[in-house]
Amino acid sequence: MKKNILKRGLLFLLGTCVILGFSGCAGTGDTADSSAAPSSAASAKLSGNISLTGSTSMEKMVNALAEGFMEANTGVKVNAEFVGSSAGIEALVAGNCDIGNASRELKDSEKSSGAVENIMAIDGIAMVVNKANTVTDLTKDQLIGIYTGTIKNWSEVGGNDTAIVVVGREAGSGTRGAFEEILGIEDKCSYANELDSTGAAMAKVASTEGAIAYVSLDILDDTVTAVTLDGVEATPENIKAGNYFLSRPFVMATKGEISAQSELVQAFFDYVESAEGQKIIEDVGLILPN
Repeated sequence: MKKNILKRGLLFLLGTCVILGFSGCAGTGDTADSSAAPSSAASAKLSGNISLTGSTSMEKMVNALAEGFMEANTGVKVNAEFVGSSAGIEALVAGNCDIGNASRELKDSEKSSGAVENIMAIDGIAMVVNKANTVTDLTKDQLIGIYTGTIKNWSEVGGNDTAIVVVGREAGSGTRGAFEEILGIEDKCSYANELDSTGAAMAKVASTEGAIAYVSLDILDDTVTAVTLDGVEATPENIKAGNYFLSRPFVMATKGEISAQSELVQAFFDYVESAEGQKIIEDVGLILPN
């Protein structure tokens, strides 16, 4: 009897060991499987806020990049404000944002204050007129004459007898700064309207027969007519080839080099320069820098 009890006890202990052995193997396998999913784990590690402030012309690009980055990193919140290029760089230098957006090259004074120019895309500046306007092409000299006030009527450039309404952006706008600098007419323009966004400029031209304005290439739509300049259409291909003279950089400035920024800001720039980020930039109608 004692032998049978002892035998049953040994069998029970042996069975328990076998079960525990298998359970241990299964546990080890689960651990390995969990560590084999680094992509989601890596995403989860990024958390916090990134703030971008600046150019209204960059709104479409910045919002698209922010959305993509937050989708890939659910613990991150990207906050973007669009208040104009100069205001964006001022906020960056003052330490009030992580990235200052400027739709123009940085000024020497801004660079000397610590702002570093990081060109993320190239944008063309399109010249738009009301759809009733019969003028479809302007030379560089004609454009200069219109904006400095020496040409005041569309009949002077082959159009109808209609007064020209010169529309521009507000002081501090990156689009305005780039436009005036390219044409060499800084502080020489004669504006009828100075508006605070590219959308407002487009709307003014669409509703005003004699109006002309400069706007970012990526916001063009069929409410206005984009005129050619020196016979060249404002297209990404022409801009990249250097055939269209009105183009400017889209800058995401940092205070100090990108390598000196926080891990989160560096990760955002890595995303912008990744294949996914580059596709987003092209999809919104911009040109990748060489």
